[in-house]
Amino acid sequence: MWVDEIVEEIRQIREEYAKSFNYDLGAIFADLRKKQEESGKKVVTLSRQPGLTTRWSGQVQALDGENNSSLRST
Repeated sequence: MWVDEIVEEIRQIREEYAKSFNYDLGAIFADLRKKQEESGKKVVTLSRQPGLTTRWSGQVQALDGENNSSLRST
């Protein structure tokens, strides 16, 4: 079976990184968040904005979470 050296190297790095945090996902996440903040780079989120028409109901969802049935999409 053919082994990709680059993939194996990445897997080893990932394993060592996780092991350094005792495989604690919360600690790993906190470390990644800290590195993100220290980088100084602008972070962009691609999540949907609240208040958009929901896909299934066709109703506009207000920012406060209430459905406004008078605001129907066409």
